[in-house]
Amino acid sequence: MMKSIRFAAAIALAAAALAAPQWASAQQEVQAQAVQGTLLTVSAEGKVSGKPDMATLNLGVATQAQTAQAAMQANARQMSSLIAALHHAGLADRDIQTSNISVNPQQQYRDNQPPLITGYEAANTVTAKVRNIDNTGRVIDASVAAGGNTINGVYFSYQDPDAPMDAARRDAIAAARHRADLYAQALNMHVVRVVAVNEGGGYSPPVPMPMARLAAAGVATPVQPGQIETTASVTVTYELR
Repeated sequence: MMKSIRFAAAIALAAAALAAPQWASAQQEVQAQAVQGTLLTVSAEGKVSGKPDMATLNLGVATQAQTAQAAMQANARQMSSLIAALHHAGLADRDIQTSNISVNPQQQYRDNQPPLITGYEAANTVTAKVRNIDNTGRVIDASVAAGGNTINGVYFSYQDPDAPMDAARRDAIAAARHRADLYAQALNMHVVRVVAVNEGGGYSPPVPMPMARLAAAGVATPVQPGQIETTASVTVTYELR
């Protein structure tokens, strides 16, 4: 029995010794294939522009009173009216989110004396998403009519940002391949395959647009959504031969 075990072990060692060079040879072949051509790495950017379909507003109420409690109570009444007006304008609960609540003393500064508190200001703001972008001006007017006296701007975006982002990605890949073909042609070579792809950059955030002034009574506040740009960048490594 002992001889049989030793014989089997000897056969196993011999088989491993025979297989090792073959495995090493296969590994060397893969490594040789990896460096067989010339590697070219290029970076490219894709851009698409489109009309946004959603506006986001920052609206609110600021109230002043002699005491902090009175300022907050007055603010609560006006803010409740503003939120009701947003609902009446067609905004759902999910599209109205409180973004800031504050109450601060109003101070009068005097020479060589401590500041004098003259009253308090309470502020409450909400972020409102207008999914029917054509109603943006009407929503602004409705909030002001309901007591809103703070408008911090409007910015535009897509309800589904994936579609323009994917288009920008495809554009970036096409631009990278065009550049690789250009280099390959200049080198009297051609592109064999893609070795690696890395994505960088991403969706360009919408730029806030300040609301300089409100339109006169009876005229809807004009709001121009224009177009927004979505960008994507890629770095692609090609093999040239």
